[in-house]
Amino acid sequence: MRYAGLEEVSIVSNADWVAEIAALVGEPARAHMLLALGDGRALPAGELAACADVTAQTASGHLARLEQAGLVTVVRQGRHRYYRIASVEVASMLEAVMAVAAVSPPAVMRFHADPVLQEARTCYNHLAGRLGVAICDALVRIRAVVLDGEIAHVTTEGLAFLESWGINVSRIRLHPACRTCIDWSERRHHLAGTVGIAIHEHCLALQWIEHHLDSRAVRITPTGERGLRTVFGIALTELR
Repeated sequence: MRYAGLEEVSIVSNADWVAEIAALVGEPARAHMLLALGDGRALPAGELAACADVTAQTASGHLARLEQAGLVTVVRQGRHRYYRIASVEVASMLEAVMAVAAVSPPAVMRFHADPVLQEARTCYNHLAGRLGVAICDALVRIRAVVLDGEIAHVTTEGLAFLESWGINVSRIRLHPACRTCIDWSERRHHLAGTVGIAIHEHCLALQWIEHHLDSRAVRITPTGERGLRTVFGIALTELR
């Protein structure tokens, strides 16, 4: 089917923009930088240069292009500049690419999944890996949430459960439906959106988890091991 006039121009323009974004993300150094920012942290250019194994000058050029395209934003504190992923949409795009990479035929590429990242990591602002999937499964099992495709609906019982655990559910009560993500390493759902964010933040506040300084990996503390077993019925051995 042929298109004419403004509609055809729009299609061509959109295709060109998709190609430009793909080229920006597909360059190895920029891909390393974006994945380093995938946990929502703001990092300085020097640290991102080290992640990508490039010089500071090269990193600066890459970051300028990513900022111009709207993939990263700059946070300024005094004379210092920190970079972070621009939006949840950009983070979701990166996770989707990772999911595709994880199922690509071996003849196309070799995909290495770090066991530490597989066990527990952050996916922008929520928990992922076996830990994220296990928490989602536990909430489904007790009917705290009901999955419907890519949406998780928090039930009345779920609101009561989360509140009894110590989470302020006022925002969740107003928006009881939240996104899920297909976990790239487990290929099953974990919780994103308001519920996923709240669970991640509460686990941090309870000191159940600790972030690694140089990756998206998350370490489960001894307190967290006991808490996950008591609250969710999750044994640490299930995650390893």
